[in-house]
Amino acid sequence: MARSASPMPTAYLIDASPYIFRAYFSLPDSIRDPGGEPVQAVHGFASFLIKLIADEQPSHLAVCFDRNLSSSFRNEYFPAYKAQRPQPPPELERQLATCEELAAALGAATFIDDRYEADDLIGTLWVRLLDAGHGAVVVTSDKDLAQLVSDRVSLYDFGKGERFGPAEVRQKFGVAPEQIADLLALAGDPVDNIPGVPGIGRKGAADLLGRFGSVEEIYRRLPEIPALADLRGARALAEKLAAGRDSAFLSKRLAAVATDAPIPPGLPDLEYRGAEAERIDPLFARLGWKTMRARIPRWR
Repeated sequence: MARSASPMPTAYLIDASPYIFRAYFSLPDSIRDPGGEPVQAVHGFASFLIKLIADEQPSHLAVCFDRNLSSSFRNEYFPAYKAQRPQPPPELERQLATCEELAAALGAATFIDDRYEADDLIGTLWVRLLDAGHGAVVVTSDKDLAQLVSDRVSLYDFGKGERFGPAEVRQKFGVAPEQIADLLALAGDPVDNIPGVPGIGRKGAADLLGRFGSVEEIYRRLPEIPALADLRGARALAEKLAAGRDSAFLSKRLAAVATDAPIPPGLPDLEYRGAEAERIDPLFARLGWKTMRARIPRWR
């Protein structure tokens, strides 16, 4: 996909958790520090981040982390949100703080919050970047963040080497980027325990959104749906929608990326200047790494 030209530099916004988890579960726990503690998640995350910096040569870079991997402010109004997810293994949990330390030592601006998820930190940076005239590349494998895609924002699934603009989002999900939260509101998302409307799947949800545009418009025009001759099972579908009204609006609230995370006012300094030797060298010594340093492509 050709990248759209942006009037201001493009910022890379990285969702750290998928890459930390992938490293932890795909690399052997024989990767250990001099004290014998497993550091495979840190090693894999470092390899990912260094390669991304080398390949993409970002001028602006932020890495966003999840403090709580199975809860957020959303649990305050829907306790079941992500409640089915097990807590991370202690061996992984011990490595999370080191991953954050590593990203900062490599020169990235880092963000983490007790109540807001990494998605919301990215969403908050995203809206400020767009307001300031920047473009953005959201680096993640999380489909929910496709709702941020626009003519100035792409989604980059680094692991698969796939880039998504508005056309690619529509091709993959059947809806426009701005309808992703509506899609999840209707079809739900078992990964995050978002209930959706019982009896409505992804295809049916995409069809409804193609006709009506949004959850709000679907419910405003709900009385029209039983009479739609070209909509199979229109009457039963209308009954499912009516019964699931509260769940639909709750689910959209759960699925929508927040843009008001508690990041200090203004646009943070995201300019990428390179790794800091005074932070990298003691960190790598603590981890027992001798060859990783040579792979770092840019230094302050």
